[in-house]
Amino acid sequence: MARPPPSAASPDTPTGPPITPELLVMLDAIARTGSFARAARELDKVPSAITYAVRRLEDKLDVLLFDRSGHRAVLTPAGTALLEDGRVVLQSLEDLARRVRRIATGWELELRIAVGAVVAWKPIYDLIEEFQALGSATKLRFSSEVLSGSWDALAAGRADLAIGADASTAPPGRYESRPLGEARFTFCVAPHHPLARVEHPLTPAEITRHCAIVVADTARALPPATRNLLDQQQRIVMPTMQAKVDAQIRGLGCGYLPRALAGVYLAQGLLVEKATQERKFGSERLLYAWRTPVQGQALKWWLKKLESERLCASLTEGTPAPA
Repeated sequence: MARPPPSAASPDTPTGPPITPELLVMLDAIARTGSFARAARELDKVPSAITYAVRRLEDKLDVLLFDRSGHRAVLTPAGTALLEDGRVVLQSLEDLARRVRRIATGWELELRIAVGAVVAWKPIYDLIEEFQALGSATKLRFSSEVLSGSWDALAAGRADLAIGADASTAPPGRYESRPLGEARFTFCVAPHHPLARVEHPLTPAEITRHCAIVVADTARALPPATRNLLDQQQRIVMPTMQAKVDAQIRGLGCGYLPRALAGVYLAQGLLVEKATQERKFGSERLLYAWRTPVQGQALKWWLKKLESERLCASLTEGTPAPA
């Protein structure tokens, strides 16, 4: 198959990238319609302009993009490769234009949200789905934080919004906060754990004899905190709250869990709730807090949603387990 002879370029021909978005749009139209003439009608151009532009591109690239020997204009392998990658480029340009328009109207490039480990994630997923429906160009970046980690993320600028920060450890900083709710804790063991057979409320001495499953404080700069641990108790430190839950289900140890997360496993019989003599580990007041001043539309959207008492309750109490 012979390639069309290159056309002579005049000395004053402007130089630049041989492939432009306009040419990619032309190639896409020709490939879809199978005809230079139909592509011209779709793009509101004269057929000769389409033909000239494609031949000129073929000359610059020194390849044949279309097989014109039949009734339809058919892409060659080189033309197919160019169009496949070109469509990706066109989509990227469209996304970029949408992103720029969004930024011009006050939408952030990225919103960083620190979620406390004791908070239920299902309502977060529901919010993410609602946020996606806005068509915003804002990228959401989540982190899971333990104990002082949420405040540390805000103070260090690693988060713009913290959901489920411990009210008792709030450090000074340029942020505001509102009550989220109260996280209640319950002491849990696997059904086959030795403590599951104890019928009376567990004493500190009985608990101390068994390994505790804990999650480490994720704070980097602020002093690390501890919760619900007894002195001299052996412990296994897990990387996430879900890993702690899984370890306790396996019977590797015992410990307090937020009811918002433990409820479903208690209902399924994978964990057993045990009464304890120690009362100080019952609950934790939680806040949602944000960096000030508030400027971006995405942060304003999330703060507006968090004004819902029902949403806050679902975050701190979890979804009721089925009967």
